Amino acid sequence: MKKLFVFFLSLSFCFALSQEVDSIKIKELKEVLVVGTKSTLHEKQTKILATLDELLQKSSKVDLIKRGAYAWEPIINGMATERTVITIDGMRIFGACTDKMDPVTSYVEVSNLSEATISSGQQGSSHGNTIGGSIDLKRSQRQFTNAGWEFFVNSGYESNNRQKIIGSAINYADSLFYVDTDVMFRDAENYRAGNNKEIEFSQFRKLNLSATSGYRLAPNKNIEASVIFDRATDVGYPALPMDVSLAEALIASVKFNYKPNLEQIDNWETKLYFNTITHTMDDTKRPDVPIHMDMPGWSDTYGFYSKVNGKYKKHHFLATLNSFYNRSVAEMTMYPSNPNENLMFMYTWPDVRTLYSGIYMEDNFEINCHSNLKVTTNLGFHNNNVASDFGLQSLQIFYPEMEASNSRFLKSISTNYFYNKEGISYGFGMGYGERAPSVSEGYGFYLYNSFDGFDYIGNPNLKNEKSLEGNANIGFKNEKWNTKLSASYFHIYDYIIGIPDASVAPMTIGANGIKVYTALDYATIFSSDFTVSYQISDAWIWKGQFVYNLGKDNKFNGLPFMSPFNYMASLGFRPRKFSLELQVKGNAKQTEYNAFYGEDKTPNYAIINVNCGYKFIFEKSKLMLNTGIENIFDTYYTTYTDWKNLPRMGRNVFMNLMFQF
Repeated sequence: MKKLFVFFLSLSFCFALSQEVDSIKIKELKEVLVVGTKSTLHEKQTKILATLDELLQKSSKVDLIKRGAYAWEPIINGMATERTVITIDGMRIFGACTDKMDPVTSYVEVSNLSEATISSGQQGSSHGNTIGGSIDLKRSQRQFTNAGWEFFVNSGYESNNRQKIIGSAINYADSLFYVDTDVMFRDAENYRAGNNKEIEFSQFRKLNLSATSGYRLAPNKNIEASVIFDRATDVGYPALPMDVSLAEALIASVKFNYKPNLEQIDNWETKLYFNTITHTMDDTKRPDVPIHMDMPGWSDTYGFYSKVNGKYKKHHFLATLNSFYNRSVAEMTMYPSNPNENLMFMYTWPDVRTLYSGIYMEDNFEINCHSNLKVTTNLGFHNNNVASDFGLQSLQIFYPEMEASNSRFLKSISTNYFYNKEGISYGFGMGYGERAPSVSEGYGFYLYNSFDGFDYIGNPNLKNEKSLEGNANIGFKNEKWNTKLSASYFHIYDYIIGIPDASVAPMTIGANGIKVYTALDYATIFSSDFTVSYQISDAWIWKGQFVYNLGKDNKFNGLPFMSPFNYMASLGFRPRKFSLELQVKGNAKQTEYNAFYGEDKTPNYAIINVNCGYKFIFEKSKLMLNTGIENIFDTYYTTYTDWKNLPRMGRNVFMNLMFQF
């Protein structure tokens, strides 16, 4: 095992970490997944009205834990949301569900996004401390142009779950003012897995409203206001014991942008934001419920950031000051079947208030026209305070000496070297980062995990989790070929995980026992991917993507949700207004599973998808038609990220329309 450890560590310094974003000279460790603007979406995606979850799956660094047909949880480098940072236009947002039914990605729509910027490891620390990386969902950004009015109408239908999609957008822009508005509605019934097996409680209904408006105060100053309202109702989660009757978010911000008349400063951006999340779990539609429960949750976040970027000689610098205040509270009320018995109430999140303030600094130094060195550092102050006396007293049953308030300092630093000349690129780097325990890990009270069947209890005495990482890259690009091989390695100290405690009785009927969040001495994660494309001709292109992850704890047992070898290959044909793509995707058998975390061996699978599209142009109007068949052969399959082996969707015929005028 030691030889394998050394091999992985060496390999991580010999191959690539992720795709790069080109600038004139500067290279960065970021992957930009183009979602598309309203006017170019049809040119970027093979399924115009795909959900954001479906689009994120295209990234070699991102996979998603699926508990149903809606609101999948993103994981980066095999690490779930506790170890990552997910933002919308740089805004920190925290879900209100103890079961992770409402990831940040569930509160936006593809119709109002332009791209998702995915950063691996410490390269993603600009918006807060992270271990695995970050995703920043960037909304469509209008410019002060004389574009005038634009109107869009979207419509779609999917046969498998009878999903109906309808939306519209109205935009206006001139030299002093712009406004974008967008609405999208989705309604889906239960989906069917392969062999026409209906998956009960997989329906969902979602409405998303978005508006952004900007005003130019001066040639170098402008102000922008933005709001998102998202409301999902009647959302089924077939892999979980409860569904969701309401998941609602209001996300608002005001941004001031200033371009000083200074040679060294390019831009100064400051944003104030607020968001409030309401989430209500519901079991009233489930048969044979042992005991009915109400489980609402709330999350409110107030925050700001101010960032300055510029250039001094060969130094491209960025400095960001950011802070947020979050309130997270979740309740559980149990209703005994005997009406003469008393109700039982408890806080599963005991009104935890989190205050974070941090400063991030970055220096990208041009060594020469072919290479650069990037150094980043982040220092943050993190404080948790349990505001509920009742919740505090409940946790003090297990931790009698526990204080209501707990403060931490979080640190990170990284350095990366990049080289690119005549189509040959490579790079390598290393980093150190820390994170604080999440609200669930630090203060959760009897949180039931249906994956392994245990109730979980938080631990406020946990240390900061710390990670040493190494990464490297190598790639080649010419007129025909574009290849990139990548790997990264994480050695995580004080790795936070739930460990069984036989001395405590579970609360949930039928639970296997209690797990208390504890820190292992360390855990290791190795992540690798290879992407390749070949331009056969002006109209034909072949693409391939291959990913493998491996995670081990300090006893060399597997960590959960690590990707076995998985692959995707596609052949695309795009002559002018027409597009056609044939795709095959699948993964090998999952053999590195760990039953301790509720995993089992998942079989290999392969599915085939096909889609085509055409763009009609009528003077000043455009009509985009996109249709296709997913899982053509109606294969019944499940993957390593499917909660409790929830089967994926079977054959699905979709049709999307977008009309611009």
